[in-house]
Amino acid sequence: MYVCICHGVTDSKIAETIDDGAHTMKELTAELKVGSQCGKCCQCTKKILNTKLMQIAEAQADVA
Repeated sequence: MYVCICHGVTDSKIAETIDDGAHTMKELTAELKVGSQCGKCCQCTKKILNTKLMQIAEAQADVA
């Protein structure tokens, strides 16, 4: 699904960028330009970011 209409960024592209190491909104904005124009995508992007970071943290806890 498209999250950022201004820059054509999808939820899967955001998730992929997080998997590649972007772990803050600032990093996502630098990489994908999300939230840099109208800002309507910020809330959804933050939700995706938080969900992915929780998944990463849980996976690391399982390994440790």
